[in-house]
Amino acid sequence: MNICYTPFINGILFLNDTSVLNSAILGMGVIITIAQLIVVLGLLLWADRWLHRQLQGVMLLIANDPEIALWLYALLLFPGVCLHEVSHAVVAAILGVKIGRINIFPKRIGNRIQLGFVPVQETDFLRASLIGAAPLLSGSAVVVAVGHFVFGTPDVVTALSIGDWFAALRGLRAAFNTPDVWIWAYLVFTIGNTMLPSRSDVHAWPILIGVLIVLGALLSFCVIGLAGEGTMLLNGFSYFLTITARWIILLGGSTLLIDMPFFITIFLAKIVIEYVKGVRLEYQ
Repeated sequence: MNICYTPFINGILFLNDTSVLNSAILGMGVIITIAQLIVVLGLLLWADRWLHRQLQGVMLLIANDPEIALWLYALLLFPGVCLHEVSHAVVAAILGVKIGRINIFPKRIGNRIQLGFVPVQETDFLRASLIGAAPLLSGSAVVVAVGHFVFGTPDVVTALSIGDWFAALRGLRAAFNTPDVWIWAYLVFTIGNTMLPSRSDVHAWPILIGVLIVLGALLSFCVIGLAGEGTMLLNGFSYFLTITARWIILLGGSTLLIDMPFFITIFLAKIVIEYVKGVRLEYQ
């Protein structure tokens, strides 16, 4: 332990313990990361629900026919639906689970819409969970890759997380100057908003929730441990978990940033069409 004593200043003896100071700083960083993770995941779930409801509503206003609106809605998200269903099929094949014919056409099932479907043979819980989570893993990889190499979103997300708004705005301006920016943005939009497990992927949710709970618990453990005197092992473990959480934050932040122009467009389109047609859309 590196401890040195400084002279009395105004009757107070200051203790300089660099290891405790470093542990306290690292612990505060972990707390901030946990807060950011919770906020980003919450925003992702809210945005996913909001988008699908609003998008279906806009298509219904445009087409004025439920079946045509269904196909317009599915067509707009078609690239993401394809990746979603193909991901199920590929992982099932890798794990030796038989599948049926891939269906990428929409249909109504009661009060909900099914954009695609892959029949999968009944299997054990672990393999079913991995197959169900496959679209999230593949979609995350695509979103992070495009955000990192095309838009430079890590710099924007980092700037936003530390409150450097000018740097964030510069990053956004640079992103909008990317060649073929709207093609890449549309790709991320469709994939990012179809990669979450659907109702038919119910087996994926327990394992995904379990991973998040374990990650949160381990990060909390690190905070408690670092509140005292952090060891080298604990510091390294905390660093690894923090990096993992930050990748999840980067994924969510990239998706939300690229979604923003589309969300604004959908919201304004709904208001304008309602005004022009003299109707008001109500969701049940």
